[in-house]
Amino acid sequence: MRPSAVRLLNILVPIKRAVDYAVKIRVNPEQTGIDLNVKHSMNPFDEIAVEEAVRIRERLKDAVKSIKVVTIGPPKSAETLRTALAMGADSAVHVEIPESAPAPEPLGVAKTLKALIERQKDSVDVVILGKQAIDDDAGQTGQMLAGLMGWSQATFASKVIVDPEQKVANITREIDGGLEELRCKFPVIITTDLRLNEPRYASLPNIMKAKKKPVEKLTAAELGVDLTPRLETIKVTEPPKRVGGGKVANVDELLARLKQAGVTGKRA
Repeated sequence: MRPSAVRLLNILVPIKRAVDYAVKIRVNPEQTGIDLNVKHSMNPFDEIAVEEAVRIRERLKDAVKSIKVVTIGPPKSAETLRTALAMGADSAVHVEIPESAPAPEPLGVAKTLKALIERQKDSVDVVILGKQAIDDDAGQTGQMLAGLMGWSQATFASKVIVDPEQKVANITREIDGGLEELRCKFPVIITTDLRLNEPRYASLPNIMKAKKKPVEKLTAAELGVDLTPRLETIKVTEPPKRVGGGKVANVDELLARLKQAGVTGKRA
């Protein structure tokens, strides 16, 4: 009996347009959120995810059939998709929401990705996404998607080795006590940590090529998903400004200052 041919891998990379990491965050005048009239870019952890997908293709060559990126966001999010395409992704999906719509919550994003995966003609083998977004720091989407799909998951990955013949991925993940190694069967969801890789800069020729790559536009309604937020933000305020410290001449003066501030010690 001849061995069956290894099925080519399809990789899906969800990405998010977020306030650029170098921008100083400020609360908007209405105190309903942060000021969004600033520079935006791809969420850095998602950029790492795109880079890892491209590196997997470079290692496995023709074993990877496609790398598709997807984002959920307003029309300006198309720029973020083009950046991912310039880095090496093949195609993109833009689930477009109005500019005035609130940002989708992790559960809504996970349900949207689930609906998108289920409508793909070619089944998805590996989903790679950032462990969190730097705007809300939720760190929930990957885990929720794995729960909804019933798939393997490996979070906070610092090393990924994909074996298409065995249909498994060996992942080294960062935990509080050090490192943990997991062996996950396909399909698998991987969330990337900071030390997984260093994303490349898109070259000018690849930026030009990205303009010709296909971008499919969808809406949440077409996917049968309701992105209405479940949580209500009552008020957003900046933390109180730090008060400058002072110097003391000796221990007695330090103790006096602490006592004056209401800090008292207890005898052992």
